[in-house]
Amino acid sequence: MTAVLAVHTEPEAIPAPHPRFAWREVALVATLSAVVLTVTAGRYEFFGDELYFLSAGRRLDYTYADQGVVVPFFAWLADLAAPGSTIALRFPAVVMCVGAIVVSALIAYELRADRRIQLAAAFTYATTSLITTQVALSTFSFDATLTAVITWLFVRWVRVRQDWLIVAAGLVAALDMQVKWMVPLVWGCLGLGVILCGPREILRRPALWVATGILALSLVPILYWQSQNNWPQLAMGKIIGAEQDATGFGPLGFMPQWLALAGMLGSVLIGFAFWGVWKQESLRPYRFVVVALVIMTTFVIATHGRPYYPTGFFPAMFAIGAVTLWQFDRRRWMNMLLVPIVVFSALTYVLALTMLPLSPSWRTQTEDAIDLGVRSGLFGTTNWTTLVDTVADGYETLTPQEKEDAVIVSQGYWQAGAVEEFGGKHNLPDVYSPSRGFGFFGPPPDSATTVIYFGLNTAEADLRSRFDRVERVAEHDDPMGIPGIDRMIAVWKCSGPKQPWSSMWDTMTTLYFDLGHWQDPNATTRPIR
Repeated sequence: MTAVLAVHTEPEAIPAPHPRFAWREVALVATLSAVVLTVTAGRYEFFGDELYFLSAGRRLDYTYADQGVVVPFFAWLADLAAPGSTIALRFPAVVMCVGAIVVSALIAYELRADRRIQLAAAFTYATTSLITTQVALSTFSFDATLTAVITWLFVRWVRVRQDWLIVAAGLVAALDMQVKWMVPLVWGCLGLGVILCGPREILRRPALWVATGILALSLVPILYWQSQNNWPQLAMGKIIGAEQDATGFGPLGFMPQWLALAGMLGSVLIGFAFWGVWKQESLRPYRFVVVALVIMTTFVIATHGRPYYPTGFFPAMFAIGAVTLWQFDRRRWMNMLLVPIVVFSALTYVLALTMLPLSPSWRTQTEDAIDLGVRSGLFGTTNWTTLVDTVADGYETLTPQEKEDAVIVSQGYWQAGAVEEFGGKHNLPDVYSPSRGFGFFGPPPDSATTVIYFGLNTAEADLRSRFDRVERVAEHDDPMGIPGIDRMIAVWKCSGPKQPWSSMWDTMTTLYFDLGHWQDPNATTRPIR
């Protein structure tokens, strides 16, 4: 008997193995970026907010009026390790930049991208103008990367369905809450993206509600502090919106600035990401990321927010866009067009790190608030030490007796931070400021009967209403400077406060940062406590 066996002549479909992570390639990009960003981190002088973070770090608290404790904590560590070093201060931001580069590649890996695509995603983030902004110490430096990590954890969950990833995302969000208070918006936008596009299965997972509970608990100490201090953060939204309108052309200027942060290559990949999640079957489970970005960007534009607020989604968008681009049926001319785009992106990145800031001698006189936004990128902030020298000149007009109980009060919180940072060589007394978060550090003691006050040269009338004797003793007016920062600045000797500081401080504190004629004149006296 002969047995006849059926033989399959067509091979069975074998699932393609998951590509390996491009450790060597991504490590090379990350290492080069870390070296370059660290070496060039000190090219700008301290930014005003960095001086504020240093001051906040010297007054460590569990939270502050306008941010969490994480950034002031790292500023405090840098101040201990290397006082006065801009490189040390910005090194945590460098680490965050490198982290975002790696996360871009990790998200591409989760999308089953091969090593070339992972490298493309990492390279795109590494050469954006965003990264040259992120390298300055700020809440954004941490928030952008932590938002990217949250997105990566959700993208990974879609692939592997391991619920501990959702809990981990909740823990990262709770950490981000101690940095910048926008993470509930990120969390909500991701949730809306899932509701609209799926995978809705995640909504039935207890882990999601555990993660949401972790995030909610992280809000409790912040909400308690805000409730005890008249909810200053609620007022900040309108103020930030007014500043964005003044310095960034408002909503009309949002998208050009947003795309500029993404860079030319990044903008191309974002465009492909929008196309890919609707046209490519393998990317459809990740539509929720794109929808979350659209919802958040729409909200930020409507509320006149900063263009960099939604950029924590950029790593995911770059990864999705890179996958789409590689799978796209490209014509030869498209491939040829990619070459100058990549070269241009790399070239602008190199120029930004080597040519900026421009020489102060190239400055022109500022005419409006738009100049402030442009100047901070082109020149940084200058004249901190000469400003402090002027304050010291005013302080030296005091008699030895007057110096015994004297304090310094700055109209702006940036300048107050500058006096703390650079005033040591002059043996200046403690500095206070009623401006923004600095105002919540507290008023001068009631024993302080003599004050060296400095701010806009229009402040004298207000000072005379608060003190028995007011005398202008010094001036600082750089014609090429910025009003309220290093132009139109005067120093006064004030004595005989008409009220105890503990009472007067409540009428002086304000969340507005007064820039002279650019500012609403009625806004400078708005109390925040």
